[in-house]
Amino acid sequence: MTALSTRAPALPPSVLLPLAQQLRGALLRPGDDGYDEAHRVWNGMIDRYPALIVRAACVEDVVAAVSFAREMGLPLAVRGGGHNVAGHGTTDGGLVIDLEPMHQIEVNPVGRIARVGGGATWGQVDAATQEYCLATPGGVFSGTGVAGLTLGGGYGYLRNLHGLSCDNLVGAQVVLASGEVIEVGPDQHADLLWGLRGGGGNFGVVTRFDFRLHPVGPEVMFAFVFHDASDGKMAEAIRFYRDFAVAAPDEVSTLMACGVIPPEPEVYPAAIHGRPFAAFAALYVGDPEEGRQLLQPLRDFGTPLIDVSDVMPYVAVQQTFDHEFPEGRRYYWKSLNLSRLDDAAIAQIAAHALAQPSPYSTTDLWHIGGAVRRGSPEASAFYGRDSAFLLNAEANWDDPADDGANLTWAHGLIAALAPFSDGSRYLNFAGLQEEGEAMMRDAFGPQYARLAALKAQYDPANLFRLNQNITPAAA
Repeated sequence: MTALSTRAPALPPSVLLPLAQQLRGALLRPGDDGYDEAHRVWNGMIDRYPALIVRAACVEDVVAAVSFAREMGLPLAVRGGGHNVAGHGTTDGGLVIDLEPMHQIEVNPVGRIARVGGGATWGQVDAATQEYCLATPGGVFSGTGVAGLTLGGGYGYLRNLHGLSCDNLVGAQVVLASGEVIEVGPDQHADLLWGLRGGGGNFGVVTRFDFRLHPVGPEVMFAFVFHDASDGKMAEAIRFYRDFAVAAPDEVSTLMACGVIPPEPEVYPAAIHGRPFAAFAALYVGDPEEGRQLLQPLRDFGTPLIDVSDVMPYVAVQQTFDHEFPEGRRYYWKSLNLSRLDDAAIAQIAAHALAQPSPYSTTDLWHIGGAVRRGSPEASAFYGRDSAFLLNAEANWDDPADDGANLTWAHGLIAALAPFSDGSRYLNFAGLQEEGEAMMRDAFGPQYARLAALKAQYDPANLFRLNQNITPAAA
């Protein structure tokens, strides 16, 4: 559970020269200018040193890097946005393909399709698509990489009306372990399209994502309010949120966060620092004034500590949480799909939320409804649609000396809620995946066997294993 900090071995120039001559992008080694910055990922718990970083400028660079890693027997990591909590975007002593330079975005407003490079972030996608008052379901943090979120599912504020990010993936360009570049869509490699919709980065490097777009914005009604949850009010707030979320129409997607106001005077008034809160966040897709009325009960529930609810640009909504997740903080997020959220479960959640050791942590609840629940196993590999809510123990802290307390808190919350779950979890919030293959089998349930067969077809040697890994069926 501790950060890795071993130094990468040096590869001789004679070995690297053929690779370097093929690349349009940069090839970085330990000691090179830019390496110290390029080797870091967002989660401060992860400190690894790849032997090589290929800053891919084009699909040919990806092909060259994949082929080199395969032929040299190097561990291969693929980085999109670099925000995976488990640190899948880096490796010790291996090769990292950094897709960040490939962040191009092409929007077809007539056909309502966006073609997005594998290194793009959701903030970049939202900025491009909102020029046409269009959007595809993304996350709730603009710095999140498109690739990781989509391949793992993709919860966001458009989910109940338009589904997950992976549900809106209609095509892709993929570099396979063999180095072959293929186009994926409903009429070509449809089996792989199914696997990319929630099956993780198991099957190749996705260098382009094609998304379906929907009319959204430019202005939307967004409710975002922190209520006082002291004096036993936390459980009451969770019950209220449960009942509101279940009854709301598909045009509404909600998120609840429980915690304490952190000591950030530039964001929160000093008078409320340390106060327990229950925060409601909800987006209405449709007429903003209709949304204002529909979301008003979230604002009226209790005693607001902070209420910034208003009609605002959709891109501003997507940036609301950006300040909460600074680069280099220590993060451990562990999720659980809840089959029910009854009063017994709520009592456990409230108790653990009030016991968090870090003021930067939260206990999050995502309602699962609408278009998410209507998705089928035949359409995507994503599993968990029949759950009632997604619970996430979001442990965030700064001091390495506090690792044990924060990990213990997150583990305790998940263990306490296990009786209310089938054991599956959202793979984008999977901790450090300590449970290995057992977790993957639980995460995909009856779809694991099909995914293992697909893995054996497209990556039989498991070259792409530094991810939410599925063991090839043949192995």
